[in-house]
Amino acid sequence: MNMPASHHPINNSFPRRRRRDVLKAGSLGLLGLTLPDLLRGRSMAEAQPINNSSFGRAKACILLFMWGGPAHQDTWDLKPDAPAEVRGEFKPIATRVPGIDICEHFPQLATRTDKLAIVRSMTHKDVNHLTATHYLLTGQPPLPSKTRDTDWPHYGSVLSKVRHDSKALLPFVSMRPKMPGDVPRFVEQSRGQFAGWLGRSFDPLTIDARPDLPDYRVGDFKLPAEVNATRLEDRKQLLAQLESQQRALSGAADAGVMSEFYRRAFSLLEAKTGGNVFDLTRETPKMRERYGMNPHGQSVLQARRLIEAGVPLVTLYWPNDGIKNVSVYWDTHSRNFTDHRDRLMPPADQAFSTLLDDLEERGMLDETLVLWTGEFGRTPKVGQRNSDAGAGRDGRDHWPNCFTSVLAGAGIRGGQVYGASDKHAAFPARNPVAPVDLTATIYHCLGVPPDLELHDNQNRPMVVCPGNRIEALLV
Repeated sequence: MNMPASHHPINNSFPRRRRRDVLKAGSLGLLGLTLPDLLRGRSMAEAQPINNSSFGRAKACILLFMWGGPAHQDTWDLKPDAPAEVRGEFKPIATRVPGIDICEHFPQLATRTDKLAIVRSMTHKDVNHLTATHYLLTGQPPLPSKTRDTDWPHYGSVLSKVRHDSKALLPFVSMRPKMPGDVPRFVEQSRGQFAGWLGRSFDPLTIDARPDLPDYRVGDFKLPAEVNATRLEDRKQLLAQLESQQRALSGAADAGVMSEFYRRAFSLLEAKTGGNVFDLTRETPKMRERYGMNPHGQSVLQARRLIEAGVPLVTLYWPNDGIKNVSVYWDTHSRNFTDHRDRLMPPADQAFSTLLDDLEERGMLDETLVLWTGEFGRTPKVGQRNSDAGAGRDGRDHWPNCFTSVLAGAGIRGGQVYGASDKHAAFPARNPVAPVDLTATIYHCLGVPPDLELHDNQNRPMVVCPGNRIEALLV
């Protein structure tokens, strides 16, 4: 679990033993947490009213990121009349919405297309996984610099900045289940995952633990065995003394704000708040099985529990569950059809479908935006080379020129296909959509004004999203 660093002033008049305890309380070092820095430093931007019923309709967002690049022509945008080397092995099936066909290996989603807006004309030019992610997580191309602090901020970081919801459990969470042998972890190197120039206090809480395992544990959100309730209360008292010293000595204007964020950090360890959110055993076995007892399915269930508890945005990255150096994540340079049929599409179909049903059953779908996407698609022809990685005889290479993203939930008009690819699924034939315009649509649903300016770490004003929202997708 990766958290921002934290530093807090200490009163030198404290006795040595007490000062050590206060240091630990101030940074929550004994608990392994530095949440105050994660939770503090946010200010509410004034939202300008927009006359559109979809604006701000989404109170939360779940981003299902299919890292590696799903083959769009083998999932959402089949070409049954194309030559064999283009159309591949899969067949389209009719769906709940007449005229919309998707892949036969998405049978559950086929019965839920009335809730989906399928964008078949996504396009950009970056063939590299690690930088192409930046487009889909921020809407912008990455800067040449390779440092995360110069990236554009992730949707969740912007939302953390502008919403400043004091009741939110956490502002922004990313789930990246770590699988055995997952070295190097390509998803960790991907650009656009963090707050970038907004500053690290808006970084997500990053969870690398596998939620499908019996010993699933999120960092130190459960009290260590040696920390009982009495010791936790002692730390609260030490914290109160620290805050009193800060106010007396420095008169810090934000002392009250810091106090609130510390309170929320402590509350994560109490049984009625954060601790339970990460305890998936509180879900019925039937519900867990509905999502799928696999890393992705249980991550999606965890995301639902987080937004239900008040977290505004959760990103889930597909785990590296493939065959090393052959076909990992959705990066099917080889085994394209075998892995889509057996490894990738069944759990994706199950988890996405269950999430839609579960949100609707709980009355949350009208207030939750769901986005399913990868960083790009795959080459029109099987075996076609388009990057340094190339493709095997049964694989497809990277292809950013045309791919599919899918939206559902709050503010989105379901039951439609927007845009179209050409006859080989190679380039947009109608209504091309750049990532910045998809981002503008996402921000619109989440209530972020289109002309919002935030200051970067050099205090320069930056328009967060200069794109144009896609009106046809909106209710």
